[in-house]
Amino acid sequence: MRKPELLAPAGDLEKLKIALLYGADAVFIGGKRFSLRARASNFDLERIAEAVEFAHARGKKVYVTTNIIPQDGDLEGFADYVKQLEAIHVDAVICASAAIIDIVRKHTNLEIHLSTQQSITNSKAIAFWAARGVNRIVLAREVTLDELVPLTKHAPIDVEVFIHGGMCVSYSGKCTLSNTMTDRDANRGGCAHSCRWNYDLYDGEDKLNTSMPFSMGSKDLQTVRHVSKLIDLGVASLKIEGRMKSVHYIATVVRTYRKLIDDICDDIEVDLPQYLLEIKKAENRLTSHGFMQGMTSVNEQLYNLRSEQPTQAFVGLVVEYDQTTSTVTFEQRNHFETGDILEILSPRFEPVSLKVEGLKDAETSEDITVARHPKQRLTMRTPIPLEPYDMLRKARVK
Repeated sequence: MRKPELLAPAGDLEKLKIALLYGADAVFIGGKRFSLRARASNFDLERIAEAVEFAHARGKKVYVTTNIIPQDGDLEGFADYVKQLEAIHVDAVICASAAIIDIVRKHTNLEIHLSTQQSITNSKAIAFWAARGVNRIVLAREVTLDELVPLTKHAPIDVEVFIHGGMCVSYSGKCTLSNTMTDRDANRGGCAHSCRWNYDLYDGEDKLNTSMPFSMGSKDLQTVRHVSKLIDLGVASLKIEGRMKSVHYIATVVRTYRKLIDDICDDIEVDLPQYLLEIKKAENRLTSHGFMQGMTSVNEQLYNLRSEQPTQAFVGLVVEYDQTTSTVTFEQRNHFETGDILEILSPRFEPVSLKVEGLKDAETSEDITVARHPKQRLTMRTPIPLEPYDMLRKARVK
């Protein structure tokens, strides 16, 4: 059985390190130009080079998104940009436009992954792009498990499938709502997520929604129950979406799918409810199987409902650990207090509980009973040796 790559998002360098440390085989990042999340990215060329160095030192890969649908003015400087990406040894670029692909092929030897923005749903389209130098196809999110069978069986190149994260109400992200509502082009890096707004519906002068606003977003994708089938079909890469998500979200989701993939491939009995419970600790929107089981229904949509419920379970990111004093220094992220029961999340061992005792301000050594200030550095004693980027989250409150 071929073990697929686990591919994770990274909106900044900290998130990239978290994704790789918690089990991703590769990450995809966007630069300040030519990316559909350009507004959210802080990856200039210097940071991309640092990201590549960090990943390659651990045998991991970095892919850079160049997936805008460009107009003529958007292509200025692109050839020089991809030459620089090649010089710093990025592992691939993700492209959505034939013009972008032609420039990449003409000026570099970079590996090319075709973005889901191209809506690839059939074998002939895969063969078409393979013949034009594409090394991997990122299939449309609308492809079902049944439709994947012939696609993976006959594909002459690697196939990548989304397994977790945000879904778009429009086909493969081809949406103009944001353009219309905000003059921000969703296909050139400016999506304002207009589908998740609240609306009033009218039939002529008659308002149809009288009790609540109307909304039409999709539930997020979650495929824990389908990963085994995807592996059996020979999917080369399983992709998590969410470059704008938190470090806790990335760590939890990546770690869960990492363990799930490893257990399946190593013929270890899989306890699906346990994986589903772990994933839920990072969710702040309702989820569904997307198109995995066929055409979606109202059960996969969020009509007349906004489901965002930001979790405040993540309370600390470990900065360092003093073996001599058994003291951990960490950066506070959400409110907690002395006596709370926390859970340590780490890529090295299963979650373990810890009671908050002896909490102090790291700078003043002042005793603290309630942690109220995000990013404040705190210390406390713990016999469990921790490492940077381990996390503390609430398990239960006293």
